[in-house]
Amino acid sequence: MKMSQITAAVTGGASGLGAGVVLHITANGGRAVILDRDVERGRAAENESALFVRTDVTEEESVSAALTRGEDHFGPINAVVNCAGIAIAEKVNGRKGIHALESFSNVIDVNLKGTFNVIRLAAEKMQQNEPDENTGERGVIINTASVAAFDGQIGQAAYSASKAGVAGMTLPIARELAAHGIRVMTIAPGLFNTPMFESLPQEARDALGAMTPFPKRLGEPEEFARLAGAIIENPMLNGEVIRLDGAIRMQPK
Repeated sequence: MKMSQITAAVTGGASGLGAGVVLHITANGGRAVILDRDVERGRAAENESALFVRTDVTEEESVSAALTRGEDHFGPINAVVNCAGIAIAEKVNGRKGIHALESFSNVIDVNLKGTFNVIRLAAEKMQQNEPDENTGERGVIINTASVAAFDGQIGQAAYSASKAGVAGMTLPIARELAAHGIRVMTIAPGLFNTPMFESLPQEARDALGAMTPFPKRLGEPEEFARLAGAIIENPMLNGEVIRLDGAIRMQPK
């Protein structure tokens, strides 16, 4: 599918990686529905090609309403980019005590269950789309995992588990939705310049970026967005997890 034909629902689209995806899609002639809880940033990102709908990805009614609102505004949604996520740092048995079950569950709810919730509800709608005349596609779904899914650090048990789940469900869902002309892919980014790092001084950001073999810096949301765009436009990309990480392999801590 060409970018100019895309109407994408982007979760977490008000900031970070999601905002980069929204900018990339709209700059190349597509339309984006921003699904996010951040009203201030979401409203600021709106324009004639981008619609904000306050959404909680963990709630069925919230996601369904947002997708319907997007369809009513722009027409059928034929792409989804799942970027909504949270992260915590908590040891299983550290100086502050054992890992709270509530915080573990919260990360799983947003990162894994939230991603699945959007996939299932969007796929239901995509199945009704007219297939692309050239590729036969009805839609493409792109999820966000993390290198932590494969080499998580100490204190990342919850985050790594949630992202490993996203990576793990990519192929079985891609195989299932193939019958409907819907592709499913996942990007596993390394260290990227997102709001997660906003509280860190520049010196600390530079030090983190230097951990990457090449280029020795944090990735930028626009670079994530360019890969998402390439996936959207290449019909042979399906059922795969792509590491976007500058060859980094995270150390234990």
